[in-house]
Amino acid sequence: MPGSANFLTKNKSIILYGIFLALLLFLLKWLELHFLIMSHAFEIYAGAIAIIFTALGIWLALKLTKPKTVLIEKEIFTPRSETFILNEKELMRLNISKRELEVLQLMSEGLSNQEIASRLFVSLNTIKTHNARLFEKLEAKRRTQAIETAKKLNLIP
Repeated sequence: MPGSANFLTKNKSIILYGIFLALLLFLLKWLELHFLIMSHAFEIYAGAIAIIFTALGIWLALKLTKPKTVLIEKEIFTPRSETFILNEKELMRLNISKRELEVLQLMSEGLSNQEIASRLFVSLNTIKTHNARLFEKLEAKRRTQAIETAKKLNLIP
């Protein structure tokens, strides 16, 4: 420690001169930067706005041109015999009522809920209730799954 104190006292003027030059250099660089910003303020602001709008335009273009994914379910054709025999056992096991079976048959014909309601002379909400019960009983999430399951179980032709 005594050696470092001795070094500082010997070179005090050199160290102070170095610190003074560093501060002066910092001040000059700050002034140069300040002058650069002040003299080119318009260009800096215009460039910043251009960068922001370019980024916004790219983001918006990516959002608008994002391809929409469409899931297409393909029905596998399996030849069936000409005569359809209703599987009464499965009908009883699943506890599907006659009205629910009618709704399922009309659903398989491709009719909408409103068309089924009109044909059966019931309200739209009644058809929606039948659909929900059918989906639950057939363990399906969509109409196509319900129809496919019903065909496999020989509930509809």
